[in-house]
Amino acid sequence: MARAIMMQGAGSNVGKSLLVAGLCRHFARAGLRVRPFKPQNMSNNAAVTEDGGEIGRAQALQAMACGVAPRVDMNPVLLKPESETGSQVVVRGQRVATVRARDYAALKPRLLGDCLESFRRLARDADLVIVEGAGSPAEINLRAGDIANMGFAEAAGLPVILAGDIDRGGVIAQLVGTQAVLDPGDAARIVGFLVNKFRGDVTLFDEGMRQIADRTGWPPLGIVSWFDGAHRLPAEDILDIRSTPRAEGFRIAVPRLGRIANFDDLDPLAAEPGVSLDIVAPGRPLPVCDLVLIPGSKTTIADLDAFRAEGWDIDLAAHVRRGGHVLGICGGYQMLGRSIADPEGLEGPARTVPGLGHLAVDTVMRPRKHLARVTARDLGSGAEVSGYEIHLGETTGPDTARGWLERNGVRVGAESADGRVRGCYVHGLFAGDAFRAAALARLGAAPGEVSYGAGVEAALDDLADHLARALDCDRIHALAGDVIA
Repeated sequence: MARAIMMQGAGSNVGKSLLVAGLCRHFARAGLRVRPFKPQNMSNNAAVTEDGGEIGRAQALQAMACGVAPRVDMNPVLLKPESETGSQVVVRGQRVATVRARDYAALKPRLLGDCLESFRRLARDADLVIVEGAGSPAEINLRAGDIANMGFAEAAGLPVILAGDIDRGGVIAQLVGTQAVLDPGDAARIVGFLVNKFRGDVTLFDEGMRQIADRTGWPPLGIVSWFDGAHRLPAEDILDIRSTPRAEGFRIAVPRLGRIANFDDLDPLAAEPGVSLDIVAPGRPLPVCDLVLIPGSKTTIADLDAFRAEGWDIDLAAHVRRGGHVLGICGGYQMLGRSIADPEGLEGPARTVPGLGHLAVDTVMRPRKHLARVTARDLGSGAEVSGYEIHLGETTGPDTARGWLERNGVRVGAESADGRVRGCYVHGLFAGDAFRAAALARLGAAPGEVSYGAGVEAALDDLADHLARALDCDRIHALAGDVIA
């Protein structure tokens, strides 16, 4: 029979995703069949699974930590924000609706059943399931109908570990305050607590741990010091991707779009020692560089409007006149064309807008979402490309005749006549070492001897070792409860 335990946080961004990934790797190395699970995630950084759906990128990383392929059951509900008040709802990998935040509550009773079914199906092939919460259970205004934290823990009968983040300060108040506001039944589900992101000598917080334990009655499971290797793992949030400014090297500028999506394309480039990656925040002009990379977007037309409002369209035109290179991926590819039409209002009001005009292509948004894992070949170098597509829209036009990738004998993507502007729908291009080296060499860069995939695997091993030193992992396993079929 499978066992399971849930990791919740005393606040957002306390490090739950990495804690779960590290524990998954630790227990998998111990010989257990481990599976990650997150009932509800909110992220525009998604992964395409082998069973034909999409889940949060963090759960795909956790699956890698377990040594298994990602499945839609690992994240049955994915919310992808499209505006300040509305999100696309993805259930078991497929888009089912776009709803406003105030209307989402009406869907939750049905979604809880979907989450429980996925959880139990996942547990049938596991010895241990490690469940990740979302946000914080202290948000008791959201407790009614909750499927992300204590609501799911209650429905599935799960014990809970509560993590606090000492790096942002007030960790005693975070943990003790969470108990103070929780319903007694929910508080009783918490079987232990830990403190994450400590900098310095962890013994200096021994008294703090005692105070938390005395005030809550929860046993302490350990203090996790700051993990310096986190930057070697794919980022879940765009704010976690670091610019890598270097005095010398190939310079890539990436405009930080408001609804940037699937930005894991950037992680392998950030790992290249000869690349200076600049994530350009709103309010800054696009700098002089060798390559402007326009990433994916959840709402292409809205982000194109914002791109123009920042004056980045003018900066990009100047970059092209100087002979610079441009690459657009997915939404960025659509922006580079002549026009984008959304006749059915899939991303907002129905309208057609002019694109940036650097590729002779046109895009029409269609209701059917393209979801596929992709294997292709770079026609210039012959290097194999493995990645995925996840987009609305169909793109056609003269520059597609110069598609620079070949998939199943068909050219895909588009390229300008002078070869300086390219676009495609394939995410994950740069994770392949051979393609990344060839692409950088084509642009005049000097790629390093970097194995990106091996680097991620090594970072997961380091994370597991880090947690094993800090936490009582045997006790964590003992605290897990039996999964009720």
